Amino acid sequence: MRANKHWRPASALALAALAALSNDAATASAAGPADGEWNFRVLLDDSPIGEHRFALATAGDERKLTSEARFAVKLLGVTVYRYQHNATETWRGDCLKRLSSKTDDDGTPEKVNAEAAGDNALAVTTPKGTQSLEGCVMSFAYWNPAIRTQDKLLNAQSGKFEAVQVSRAGSGTVEVRGQPVAATRWRIATDAQPIDVWYSAQGEWLGLDSTVGGNRKLSYRLK
Repeated sequence: MRANKHWRPASALALAALAALSNDAATASAAGPADGEWNFRVLLDDSPIGEHRFALATAGDERKLTSEARFAVKLLGVTVYRYQHNATETWRGDCLKRLSSKTDDDGTPEKVNAEAAGDNALAVTTPKGTQSLEGCVMSFAYWNPAIRTQDKLLNAQSGKFEAVQVSRAGSGTVEVRGQPVAATRWRIATDAQPIDVWYSAQGEWLGLDSTVGGNRKLSYRLK
């Protein structure tokens, strides 16, 4: 039996305008997220299927973000779906300047490369061709609260520049390293499915939830 091909990992999902930002979140965005790492357990319907790791480092006026995901979905002990994704992004301020990603989506390869084209454009290349995106482009950079001000985000897996609608979706708690932590939920609505991203009062990324194929729940929880 093969896995449902309609669901996709959250990091690869096509994750308009922002209604409002809290003062804390606005302050965190202006300062930019601090260097560090996010190591997530990835769960499908609360069962572990793998992990997704992010590392952010600053060098001069640029920030480098590396991302590595490994998922395996099993049924009765047999692996029915595998996913691997590696990406490196270079940012200047809140603008993406370079991107390189490779993905193996259960045997289907995908590749994206992006480079700054002049001072105000990004050339995005996939096996299907090259497109030029004008202005300050952001990917689905959940680690950066500034994505909540965007109405389009670049999908690092497919290279598509996707329309999004971002809104505050309430408050609650999310598990962080085994403990419940107060957080605010922001919803990123895409053509595929909504993605709920959890932030602390200081704007730190704490977790993620999305509904995928078969009405199943995909979650990221910090280890």
